[in-house]
Amino acid sequence: MKVRELVEKLGLTIFCGEENLDNDIKGGYVSDLLSDVMGFAQEGNVWVTLQTHKNVIAIASLKELAAIVLVKGNKPEEDMLEQAKEEGIPVLGTNAQTFEVAGKIYQLIAQ
Repeated sequence: MKVRELVEKLGLTIFCGEENLDNDIKGGYVSDLLSDVMGFAQEGNVWVTLQTHKNVIAIASLKELAAIVLVKGNKPEEDMLEQAKEEGIPVLGTNAQTFEVAGKIYQLIAQ
């Protein structure tokens, strides 16, 4: 599945990273603890979080994640957007709760 398909199927907002919506999604990871993501997320994962600061992008870049999905209507801070644009990482958003988004992403990937 491509990030673009995830955006379309879940009606996600695109904050930045339009040029990389064709990134392949290989799985997902849900956590708000940066050290947890750094230790256990895998390349190609979509990271579901409510964290909105630039350190999120540093971890996403290090782990070569496909995209970041911000939940509960959270919007990225300006320094997060700047860093995401530099790194080419799609930052997406939804008003939905974390549990709901994670379940939907899992269903889409498992198809």
